[in-house]
Amino acid sequence: MPPSRKSPSTTPLPVDSPDRRRLPPLLRRAWYGLNQAFRRRIAQTGSTPDQFTALRTLLEGDPDGLTQRQLTDLMSSDPNTIAALLERMETAGWLERVPHESDRRAYRIRLLPTGRHQYAELRDLAVALQSEVLSALPEDKREEFLEHLATIAEVCHEVAGKPKRQD
Repeated sequence: MPPSRKSPSTTPLPVDSPDRRRLPPLLRRAWYGLNQAFRRRIAQTGSTPDQFTALRTLLEGDPDGLTQRQLTDLMSSDPNTIAALLERMETAGWLERVPHESDRRAYRIRLLPTGRHQYAELRDLAVALQSEVLSALPEDKREEFLEHLATIAEVCHEVAGKPKRQD
């Protein structure tokens, strides 16, 4: 058996050692699994996880509506993805774009009643999934885990050159 697989050694393993937990594959595996589970649970609604995130972000954002740029930043996405997402959601009647009051190049994106209804339907499924996933941790450690994850997310945005986001 290689030395790194024996009982703990006094020599620390390199950060990229296959015998160590590594942040990128763990985050990707967690995100992918969560995204796929949510996608399956909401399939009958005709929605996607990204649409749910957009609905939630718009609902929790400025009551006057968010600009596409603000939504892009808050969702940690890219402008082309958000533009296509908004077009599909507008076609579905979930939101509207109204001219921005001070920036002639921008529009405010606002939820319509059908978008609010869609969000309410999806929210219950999202909350149930989150509760199921977090039940893998002791109840008294869940909030601490989310705080640590938020810290990691903030640092990732900083090193990517993006503004911080509060969840």
